[in-house]
Amino acid sequence: MRPLDDTGAAKRQESGLPLMDIPSPGSRLEPAAAEVVETPGPGGYWQCPSSPCGSRAKQEAEKKAPCPGLGLFYTLLSAFLFSVGSLFVKKVQDIHAVEISAFRCVFQMLIIIPCLIYRKTGFIGPKGQRIYLLLRGVLGSNAMILLYYAYQLTSLADATVISFSCPVFTSIIACIFLKEKYSPWDALFTAFTITGVILIVRPPFLFGSEVAETDKDYSVHVKGALVALAHAVFAAMTLVILRKIGTSVDYMLSIWYYVIIGLIECVIVLSILGEWRLPHCGLDRLFLILIGMFGLGGQMFLAKALQIEKAGPVALMKTMDVVFAFIFQIIFFNDMPSWWTVGGSLCVIASSTGAAIRKWCHSTK
Repeated sequence: MRPLDDTGAAKRQESGLPLMDIPSPGSRLEPAAAEVVETPGPGGYWQCPSSPCGSRAKQEAEKKAPCPGLGLFYTLLSAFLFSVGSLFVKKVQDIHAVEISAFRCVFQMLIIIPCLIYRKTGFIGPKGQRIYLLLRGVLGSNAMILLYYAYQLTSLADATVISFSCPVFTSIIACIFLKEKYSPWDALFTAFTITGVILIVRPPFLFGSEVAETDKDYSVHVKGALVALAHAVFAAMTLVILRKIGTSVDYMLSIWYYVIIGLIECVIVLSILGEWRLPHCGLDRLFLILIGMFGLGGQMFLAKALQIEKAGPVALMKTMDVVFAFIFQIIFFNDMPSWWTVGGSLCVIASSTGAAIRKWCHSTK
């Protein structure tokens, strides 16, 4: 074994090269240290973790390790950005929801096109996946339009809570089309979700006709709740399509289909309805830009969270959307949610939380 001379050691320290292999961010430090004891270093000598060189390398490895809870923080930030974007949608009442969706598609298109050119993925996609990409674009754009329309019709909290019933519909649709297992637990979560939606909608045939008589905007509230429920169904179908596609298609290409088809659909619908117009108020124009920015930011942080954190904890933290919706509704609209809404929210959140915990437990086995 040839010892390392002092000159070589000095050169190594001056160059800043590590004296041992640094473990990856996701690995444990203890096994890495054990391997160092049994393996010779780059200079042909044996390293000891208790030596100054070994301790310095261990400190560098700890610095490069991901911060605990960083993925959950990204999820929390994503939920906040999505909620702020929803707040701006609720604020812009003079512009049709389809036009708001069109502006968001245009903004995201300006970001996606350079990304696709840089990644050299093309704009069409693999031949066998194009039909699924088209379906993803149609279903995803419909889900976006319906959600924005629900925000304009009903309260921010009610629309957000009902949209959280998406995982339940995802399980049902995946069972039908992808032949995934639908367990009794999934049936229980579905029952909880349906109960929560019923408590929020409060149909007169269950709660009596006085509910509709005491609330002058009850018909609009029911319409908004049904639109939010339709959004949850379309969003669930979109998720099933994305599961079918898997990793065979770049995720940027999937977003591209969602944006371009959504823009085409919005232009056609606005031309038929005759609702295409620029907002007269400069504040509304600013809100339209911010809706696109916050929506894109929420997607980016959510994707980043899923890269460094498991899907189960991310799904649990995603329920903060509901909390932010309640806070914004009280602060900016001075609208205190009813106890029916609170009870329905607890049912829906319990359902989505239970489904997330169950999948998380299965993934760790």
